[in-house]
Formats: sequence, structure tokens, C-alpha cells
Amino acid sequence: MTAPHVPAPGRRREVGLAQLSLLETAPPELVLIAAEAGFDFIGARVRHVTSAERPYDLQPGSPMLAETLANVRSTGVRIVDIEFLLMDGGDQRDAWLRMFEAGQALGARTMTVAGADPEPARFADSLAQMTEDGRAFGITPTLEPISYQHINSLGSAARAARAAGAWVVVDTLHFRRFGGSLPELAGIADLVPMLQLCDAPAGRPADREGLVHESRAARLAPGEGGLDLAEIVAALPSSTPVSVEAPSPADVVRLGELGWARHLRQAADAVLTQAQTLSPILPAASNGALA
Repeated sequence: MTAPHVPAPGRRREVGLAQLSLLETAPPELVLIAAEAGFDFIGARVRHVTSAERPYDLQPGSPMLAETLANVRSTGVRIVDIEFLLMDGGDQRDAWLRMFEAGQALGARTMTVAGADPEPARFADSLAQMTEDGRAFGITPTLEPISYQHINSLGSAARAARAAGAWVVVDTLHFRRFGGSLPELAGIADLVPMLQLCDAPAGRPADREGLVHESRAARLAPGEGGLDLAEIVAALPSSTPVSVEAPSPADVVRLGELGWARHLRQAADAVLTQAQTLSPILPAASNGALA
């Protein structure tokens, strides 16, 4: 089983830029933009999620991989995470093995997945197989609980991840939309290698369609909504990296790719500074729910 992730105490918090914040920006350019905006790392989308998305070929031997790695070397901006696989219950092993190949070539250490399979036993088997496969590539799956998918709570994500030897990546938008608690989050800190940071209005969309639209195209920069981000950040160790994931195509058009990236970095810094003033959150009393 993969050892729990335990952030090093006192280590400087790193801040990354998620691909979804600039979905139409190819990874080689995303590395350059992230560097100019002051980010430490990026997440790269090595597998498109919808047919409307622009696919990025980052498989070993591809020209885009070579260009991306050249930009990583010249800027020092690393690629920490790859994405995205929605585990739907089908036979997806070939897909995740290709993702691992691309991730290993990029130097990534985690791969974000989500759970849409309604059959718990089948999902557990798939996640365990994926985690076992990932060891050969040096990559650990990180299961993201998403408010409109089957795995849609900290508890369900943590139980599945612990059983498989995987980790859990927490997104501040979904954390609020599925009603996560701060003590719950503090209680699974050893499973969380990264926090995805964005903001949104406090009010929850009325239906699944609204949740999907908000998640994919209508998020706000950190600190510009009503999600009370600083207290979420404070529930995790001060060294836990954050990745700013705030897709807003309208803002990208308004500010440009670099302008939006710079705005996100400045907004994230303000939230992280605020979080430093808050008292640490105590974990929930152990009741076996997250074990």
C-alpha cells in the first residue's frame, strides 16, 4: 500500500496553476505563462474529458512532449499532476496506462481521477489496480470527490483511497458544494497531497446541470466569492501545495491568458496570507467513518 502523504513541516508552500484554469492553452505555453505569472508548477491535461476539448498529445516521442519538457527545463516550472480520468465502470486500463506513460515522461507524481461508477466493489477493484499500475511509473492516483459524481464526499473518497493505497485531492468548490466539514478535512490531511483553490458564490446551483457548468466554466478567482477559502486552507498543513483551478473563459477573453494567470496568482497569495492568521483546525474525533 502507498504510504500516506505527510507534508514536510515548515516547508514553503508551493502554488501551481491547473490546466482547467486555461483549458485552451497547450501545456508548453502553459508552462511559460505559469513561470511569468510566478507559479511553481502546473497540472497538465494528458487526456481530454469531453469531445469539445482540444486534445494534447503528450505521449512519449510526441513533439508537444519535447516542447513542454524544454520549457520545464528553461523555466524551472515543474509538472506535478496529470489529469483527468472519470472512472465510469468500463474497462479503462489502457487509458490510464497511457496516462501514466505521459505522466512519467513529464515528471508528474500524481494523477487526478474521479468516481462515477455506481458499483462500489467494481470501483474499488479498478482503483486498486490503477494504484498498483501507477507504482511502476512513480505516480499515485489522487481521487477527487466531485459534488455531482458518485464519489461526492470526503468520507467516500477517503475510504476508497485508503483501501486502494491512493490519495485524495480536494477542490474548494466541490468541498463547499457537497457540504464538507473542516474537522473532516483536517482528519484526512495525511491523504491530501494538494488542495485545488478557487472561489464561487456562496449559493449552490439548483441542479446538476448548474453544478457542472459552474465547475467547468464559471468559477471565480480565490477570494472573490463566498466560499470562505482561508479556513479551508487552514484545515491542512501550511506546507500543503495549492493548485489554482479557476476556469472562467470570459475572464480569459477579458484579461488574456497571462493576465488571468497573474490575477489568479495574486488572488491566491491574498487567500494564503489570510489563512496564516487563522488557528489550525482540529481533526474530527475518530469514529471510523474516514478510516
